[in-house]
Amino acid sequence: MTSPELIRGLQERAARALPAERVEDAEGWWLRHAPRCSWWVGTVLPHRTAGPGELTRRVVGAERFYAAHGTVARFQISPGVCPDGLDTLLAERGYCPESPASLQVATDAQVLDRLLGSDRPPSDALRVEVDDRPTRAWFDAWYAVHGHGGDPRTEWDLLERVARPSGYARAMDGDDVVAVARAVADTGWAGVFGMATLPRARGKGAARRVLAALASWAGTHRADRLYLQVERDNVPALRLYELAGFTEICAYHYRTAR
Repeated sequence: MTSPELIRGLQERAARALPAERVEDAEGWWLRHAPRCSWWVGTVLPHRTAGPGELTRRVVGAERFYAAHGTVARFQISPGVCPDGLDTLLAERGYCPESPASLQVATDAQVLDRLLGSDRPPSDALRVEVDDRPTRAWFDAWYAVHGHGGDPRTEWDLLERVARPSGYARAMDGDDVVAVARAVADTGWAGVFGMATLPRARGKGAARRVLAALASWAGTHRADRLYLQVERDNVPALRLYELAGFTEICAYHYRTAR
């Protein structure tokens, strides 16, 4: 059984790799405000215990924080890590469940062995480069897949807030970037984020090459263990991560106020 301390530590590493514009520590709960970013960047991490008599008070305090910033409260709910009764209390207060997700881990050696030793080797036409800063070509490829018409400046700002060592991998088909992802090294672990493959390159091994490159990068940055977070309805990503040797250590979801 995976320890709550490991899960908590990985989710807090992920929060540092997806830094909100403002983070307030409310008795161990992280209240994150990120009005211009993807909504999950601005969720509550309720990772410290709270007795039955104080749980409602803590929730009301979080609701006031978000109301003061003109938005609704959202909680990331990880069983065994969040206080007992929190999910039930939020449901009783009218919070809606959404976005079931999976926290998964692997070692860099596993990923390299599984991906580079695959029976389906990636296309030799692809080459992969890893930079320590996002290039315009890297960002444009990511934005083409995940931008959804939002303001690109907000995502640039988020990347600029990342304080830990980062690797930005891009798979190149000739001079064109066709797949990207990034990794953030943090105290022995590297988190993988922003996996994106352009439609014309899917099914050709580009994502596998990018993921393998980040596993290699992690090993050179004293991070021999990898983690990632993936939505449970993202079937292609789940298949890739299973192929790469990732296994789930925690299923979690979110609760959003009406």
